[in-house]
Amino acid sequence: MTSGCFVIVHRNTSHTQLPYITHTHRAHRLTRQESAWLSNISSIMSSQSEPTSIGDKLLQAPEQEHGLRVRQLSPGHVRKLAQTRKSRDRRDFKEDENPEEKARRHKELELKPLYKELLYTITHKMGNPSSTEVFTDSQLHQYIKEAFTMTESEHSSLMEKVQSTEPPVYCLMATVKEAKGILGKDVSGFSDPYCLLTILEDEEESRTRRSRAKPCKSVVKDAVSDDKIYQTDIKKQTLNPIWNQTFVLEFGDIAGDSFHLEMWDKDEEVSLTQKLEEIKTNFNSLRRMIKEAKKEKGTDDFLGKVVLKLQDLHCTEDNWYNLEPRTETYPDRGQCHLNLKFIHKGRDGTLSAGRNAYINYCGILQQFVQAYISKQQSSAPWKGALCGEAQTLLELYATQNDLSPFLQDLAKWVAYSKLYQSLEVDSSVLFQQLTSVEYHWHQQELPYQQKQELGDSLHGFLQYGLCLVAKYRDIFPPSPSATPKLHTLLRILVQICKTQAFQKLNPAQFDLHDEVSDAIQTGTQEWFSIKKGLHQPMTKDLSEIVDALSRLITEVQEDIKHNKDVWNRVFVSAVQVDVFTVIYKKFDSLLAKEVRETLSLIEGQMEQALANSLFPVYKSLKAIHKDKAFLQKRSVIILTPYSTAGSVWQLLPPPPHQMRGLLELTNFQEGFREALPYWLNQAFSTTQDRVERAVQVDKLQPLQSGAVPIKHSSSAVDLVACIQPICQLWEQLSWPDPEEAFMLMVKLTEDVCKIVVNYCHILKERVRVLSENSDHGSAINMLCVVVNDLEHLRSVLTRLPTQLNWAGLRDRTQNVIGESQFHNTLPSQLQQAQSVLGREIRSALDTLGKKLNTDIETHVRSMSTRRRIPSKSTEDAAAPLMRYLEQELHYMNENLVQENFNSLLTPLWNNSVKILYQVATQHSQQEGLMVFCQRLLYTLQCLEQCFHAEGNGLPLNALHSDEYKVLKAHLTHNSLSSRQLVEKFLERKIWEQNVYSGEKYGAVTLLTSYRRSDNKLRVEVLNAVNLLPMDSNGFSDPFVQLCLEPNHIFPEIEPRCTQIKNCDLNPLFDEAFEFMVSLDQCQAAGACLVVTVLDHDTLRTDDFEGEAFLALKGLPGVPGGREGDGLSAQPDAVPAQIRLPLMHPKPNEDSILRLLESRKGEREAQAFVKKRRQREKQSQEGIQL
Repeated sequence: MTSGCFVIVHRNTSHTQLPYITHTHRAHRLTRQESAWLSNISSIMSSQSEPTSIGDKLLQAPEQEHGLRVRQLSPGHVRKLAQTRKSRDRRDFKEDENPEEKARRHKELELKPLYKELLYTITHKMGNPSSTEVFTDSQLHQYIKEAFTMTESEHSSLMEKVQSTEPPVYCLMATVKEAKGILGKDVSGFSDPYCLLTILEDEEESRTRRSRAKPCKSVVKDAVSDDKIYQTDIKKQTLNPIWNQTFVLEFGDIAGDSFHLEMWDKDEEVSLTQKLEEIKTNFNSLRRMIKEAKKEKGTDDFLGKVVLKLQDLHCTEDNWYNLEPRTETYPDRGQCHLNLKFIHKGRDGTLSAGRNAYINYCGILQQFVQAYISKQQSSAPWKGALCGEAQTLLELYATQNDLSPFLQDLAKWVAYSKLYQSLEVDSSVLFQQLTSVEYHWHQQELPYQQKQELGDSLHGFLQYGLCLVAKYRDIFPPSPSATPKLHTLLRILVQICKTQAFQKLNPAQFDLHDEVSDAIQTGTQEWFSIKKGLHQPMTKDLSEIVDALSRLITEVQEDIKHNKDVWNRVFVSAVQVDVFTVIYKKFDSLLAKEVRETLSLIEGQMEQALANSLFPVYKSLKAIHKDKAFLQKRSVIILTPYSTAGSVWQLLPPPPHQMRGLLELTNFQEGFREALPYWLNQAFSTTQDRVERAVQVDKLQPLQSGAVPIKHSSSAVDLVACIQPICQLWEQLSWPDPEEAFMLMVKLTEDVCKIVVNYCHILKERVRVLSENSDHGSAINMLCVVVNDLEHLRSVLTRLPTQLNWAGLRDRTQNVIGESQFHNTLPSQLQQAQSVLGREIRSALDTLGKKLNTDIETHVRSMSTRRRIPSKSTEDAAAPLMRYLEQELHYMNENLVQENFNSLLTPLWNNSVKILYQVATQHSQQEGLMVFCQRLLYTLQCLEQCFHAEGNGLPLNALHSDEYKVLKAHLTHNSLSSRQLVEKFLERKIWEQNVYSGEKYGAVTLLTSYRRSDNKLRVEVLNAVNLLPMDSNGFSDPFVQLCLEPNHIFPEIEPRCTQIKNCDLNPLFDEAFEFMVSLDQCQAAGACLVVTVLDHDTLRTDDFEGEAFLALKGLPGVPGGREGDGLSAQPDAVPAQIRLPLMHPKPNEDSILRLLESRKGEREAQAFVKKRRQREKQSQEGIQL
């Protein structure tokens, strides 16, 4: 069969509306202007191709006559594609035809001819379909009746017509492609194979077998006449022949016929010389030559056969078949590759007169798809699936009419691409068909008419796709469900341009990148015009004109955002078109023109209301202009200027002149300079009014108490909210001129400070008004809230430089504003406002602190003792003050923020310490002084705990001031008994001994230990060195005195003395002394051994050489457990040798001695003081002073 039978009839003319208008991607109803735009496109598209037949409908492409523009989207695109399109004949269409009449005519002229073709196909079907499911004729009839909406009567009528037609000639188209692994019958080991093909009835084959006397290999040659036998070419000397020859074999009845193929080796006479030469080269061929000599000369060798029953074959078979033996039993004779297909010859041409099989196949396919989609329950896109009946009928029809796979895939592409324009078709369907068409393009040559149809179809889909691209905003909204469809459409357009078929059929240069960009620009222009029309002002009032412009710019701003965030990713990934850059530049010119025209109308007529309406316009333009940063960062996508087939997309950085200087809205803010003062005044006055109203309704009560209490009132919160719009105004303006921006910042900061200072004044007035009729507690509460409000406001002012981004402004203005001018202007304004707040806070805290200090002093003085000691305890005496402070501080803590509470605690603590010191030092009576100081010391300790509050109040370093330390030492000493003071004195002397360095007055060496076994303290005086010369001869007569102090601990222990060493400054004593003392006495506070070195004088008082203090608790044997704890059984400790430097006391410097001296009525204390004063008189330290 040749491809010349596939002839496309000339197209008749009819009207087909542009499918774009009914595309299911539409998400909303079209506006009047959008409909007009689509109608314009529809009229252009419909005027280009108006077929009448259903096949022509499928194959129609938007074409043009010479000079007619294809679409208004891109004149360049029209010019390029016009080079490959031919004009078509057209007829006028009856646009006013009745729809019912139109449907009836469509059924008669389009559907019924196709229906008869299918009935004919079913009636004369041959072979089994490839699907596993088998359908009866009645099932197939029922399906096409439903798919074509035929009534029973129409079906019966058409069936009668089909049955009355001439039946076709049944044929089997057999293509012998190749064979492999066949037997080698020649002496050379190869064969010269050829094939014989025919169709035999089963009875003919049986008769042939019975008529032979003996079995014979040949069946085909003897069974039928030579005119029914088809022979392939002879392939010389090969075991893997390749033929690729096609034969059409007619047959009568598929039920009783079989297809026969016999493969033979062609045997030709060869000279004896050639055979001898073969023997020399290949000894193995000798046996084959002997066998060959036995057969008749000129007889071909049988290689194998293939016998297939026709009724077992599918409509189309493409398989490898084993070559079977007949009389010999070689198990493996090789395989033969056959392509078998049942076709019709002489098919009745009256079924669909004027149409060829390809056009009918297209119509049947579309009708089946529409029927399948109409039965689908879900709204999901059609993914190319068809029911089993449809697949069977399409396969039978294509096979019977010998439609090649290329033509079938071409028909599917044409049909599916048209369905995509009216129904939801999954993109994978189109991609699959494009791939198939591209594959077949390289394998098979299409007839001229089909080439034109393919080119028209590809071109038409591109036209349609560019129309959708122009309206992508409406058809593919920025939603997760719609944007993938846009991406798929663009990928299909790219795939079309990449196909060899499109490049061959459209030789003109076609730049998809430019076409998409042109479509986007044209669509953007149309979209802007539509939106502008929708927002046209109803009157010529300036405010209404500005409001209309504001609404238009808002829609443009939203569209730019969607293009930047959503659509740009789609276009860049699919076709490498930066849609954001395209639409941004387009909107830049369109908006600049609109803004200039509007501002020119209001020049010189500015007022507050008009300025307020201009502010949204400025903000929207500022937001749009800010997106310029994304424009500058994007790369330019350039198509290498080669042929369309070899185009390469490259991402290159944009040239500098394309990034800057070309945008018309660059200095748009200059047109709004006249409105700027009005905006600032509006912000200030509005904020001031809101603050005043907030204070008027403020009850000066904390907003919330609980886990996280809010201790300031409502007006403080409202004030922060009122100031925030001023800070936002700075961000919204983002004034580009650095010098003007600095002046603008100065004005805004000044306004904020004015509002804060004014808030302080009106808040004080509010306190005065509310406290007039309030009790004392409520007034204090309101005062606490006011302090919290001011503190909260101070923290807000502290954050103001960050909120207004002073650092960023400094970077911008460093070239026009000096460093000193900048810091002397803005920070000074802020410092003045903060100083006002600080003064007001301190004033309020002082008011609170004064009352508390007065009450504290009253309570402290009430604890002063009278002449006789009161009977109540220290705790009872301090309890009233502590209850008062606990109540007041708890109240303040709950009603003051932490910063203010700490600010109140510090002066309150200092004043409390001062009051205690004044009271303590003013107590002139010695009687009861110790008890009074004990109370004051206890009170000081309680106050310290109260103000520290376990780390939640003042820190310890703040509490332990110098005044506190002096007071505590004074109270501590005055609250001790005389014996305790003596112990303190001795402990201090021991400490001085330990830290004393040098041997200015000499030293004494002792060997000491304590034996627990017999409670004895053993002291051995070894020597003394470097003593002072006390006599006139330059020497001294030293001796050592040992005394256990204090006397109230060792009342029965007498002092011990060593012998006198005459005229010796480094005497060696070597004398031992034992003291009977208990362990508890040694471990008592202040217990020590006082070592005094004296110079013996006979006629007068002994001179003082020096003294040393040795703590008993540190001697060997003393440290450890006390008596009765079982440690007395331990062995005695080893004595320790100790060298003690001698010291001299400093006269009149010890506060303890002065305190003991003041206690005149205590004899024991006076005796101790007298003894110490005597030592001070003998001290050399006094002489040196």
